[in-house]
Amino acid sequence: MNANDPSWTPLVDAASLAAMLGADAPRVVDARAMASTAVRVVDTRFSLTDAQAGAAQYAAGHIPGAVYADLNQDLSDKNKTGHGRHPLPDSAAFAATLGRWGIGPDTQVVVYDAAEGSMAAARLWWLLRLMGHRQVAVLDGGFAAWQQAGLPVATAVVQPPALPPYPGQLDARQVASVDEVAMRLKHASGWLVDARATERFRGEVEPLDPVAGHVPGAVNRPFGLNVVDGRMRPADELRAELQQVIGAHDAAQVVLMCGSGVTACHLLLAMESAGLHGARIYADSWSGWISDGRRPVATGG
Repeated sequence: MNANDPSWTPLVDAASLAAMLGADAPRVVDARAMASTAVRVVDTRFSLTDAQAGAAQYAAGHIPGAVYADLNQDLSDKNKTGHGRHPLPDSAAFAATLGRWGIGPDTQVVVYDAAEGSMAAARLWWLLRLMGHRQVAVLDGGFAAWQQAGLPVATAVVQPPALPPYPGQLDARQVASVDEVAMRLKHASGWLVDARATERFRGEVEPLDPVAGHVPGAVNRPFGLNVVDGRMRPADELRAELQQVIGAHDAAQVVLMCGSGVTACHLLLAMESAGLHGARIYADSWSGWISDGRRPVATGG
């Protein structure tokens, strides 16, 4: 099996990953040997309501050889202000992090999360794509799928051989700015898709941000609709439903958002899986939009 096969993007199943890692039978494995493979596995489990939960889950058991990525510390720059709850990391810092994880331009990366939508895994998948790295796939079904297959789990924390910082920069052209969003909404609507749950979009509840509602002109597609039993739904089903959401807009004209630029990445993953290519993400998302009280807010459907 060739891990650089294009079928390893944007999703890979547990059996294919296990075969590549030599872990396709429930047995004791050498996590150190698996950490030196050409495939780098990254565990991104994280809870928005308990920032320590993901690291604790990783310590309790993970795919052998996997490194851990913290959404707050590794996939965001929380020191930035005005850009929402999960501002994008700086290119240099993220490049150094990839090198620390042993990820270079030729590394096949597989990222996984818990089964509930793989939101942080999709965030890392997107960040790698922003760096120009195309050999990255999300484990369909996440850690739950790995466990359900009876595959081995390790508790050893292994530091892969470090590489130099990844040679690249985050491509700002694939990120929609607040100014672009505000300007485009003056002329048209329906191209901005919000991935939050419907009750949050409507402003009926808001568990995370100080203001409830949505950006006027946005349409709603909850990211949870992309999955069934923790796995991505079939591509033809997704394409039909997502095409209805974006209507006459070409996928490359579409901008995706959510609460803080994380679950929007899962919606992008679904669109790419469905063959709807080229959408971009408004990374600041709702939490960034409301950081300026002068920006308009809408409620209801």
